[in-house]
Amino acid sequence: MSPAVAVRRPRWLLSMLGAAVVLAVASIGVWSAEPAHAAALPTPDHVVVVVLENHAYSQVIGSSSAPYINSLKTGGANLTASYAITHPSQPNYMALFSGGTQGITSDSCYTPGFSSAANLGSELIAAGLAWGSYNEGLPSQGSTVCSNSSTKYARKHNPWFGFSNVPTNTAYTFAQFPTNYSTLPKISFVVPNLCNDMHDCSVSTGDTWLQNNLGAYATWATTHNSLLIVTFDEDNSLNGNHIPTVLYGQHVTAGSSSSTTYNHYNLLRTLEDLAGLTTHAGSAASASDITGIWS
Repeated sequence: MSPAVAVRRPRWLLSMLGAAVVLAVASIGVWSAEPAHAAALPTPDHVVVVVLENHAYSQVIGSSSAPYINSLKTGGANLTASYAITHPSQPNYMALFSGGTQGITSDSCYTPGFSSAANLGSELIAAGLAWGSYNEGLPSQGSTVCSNSSTKYARKHNPWFGFSNVPTNTAYTFAQFPTNYSTLPKISFVVPNLCNDMHDCSVSTGDTWLQNNLGAYATWATTHNSLLIVTFDEDNSLNGNHIPTVLYGQHVTAGSSSSTTYNHYNLLRTLEDLAGLTTHAGSAASASDITGIWS
């Protein structure tokens, strides 16, 4: 057999062939001149956010006093570097809901509807999506009372009352939390009373309340394109405002975690984007989404 004969091709032809290969590879996504982008967020039908009180990450995550929260961590996602914005409670709630503290620096009672700033509730409503809050101890739907000692209710943990663009009738009592979870708003917040949020009572008390009252929803969420988020307003003032934040539900990778530093503004931005909103309130506009935990 004759030895193979080398065929010399013109340089212009080799250049064209090389360019064609590059274009073909790029067209199927194998090669790109740009860095890879993070996977898109899921589009859950329902998101429920539960806000608990005044405990640092190390007081809850890994604690035998919080077996249910830690089970959510194991079956969902744990943010190991989640932080609140400031102290005390009330400005943190404002920040989480509206991307800013709205000039609030204390837990003192404010005039209801004092602000018209954009917030998660107003953005959802403007987009034609349902919003609601479920407030344990609230005397009646839409009540703007500052506190109620008999039910351990405190409005300082319920920031939606500060905004004129959020109808007060979207603030429900916790007794109105639906048993048919498919009727929940697109995004809703649940705020336990001063005992069950761990403010006045133990970590164990809050953990048990969470399991008894949201455990069935959490289980349902895993098979109904929904999500439960458990976070805290602030730490105990001894740990640099490092707080627990756990996510659980369908499209959350079980056992995942992120060590990226996030705060209330990142969570607000993520909630807006999970809902498909094109607007972002306050500091959420420049915050990044929570990533690395979605399946």
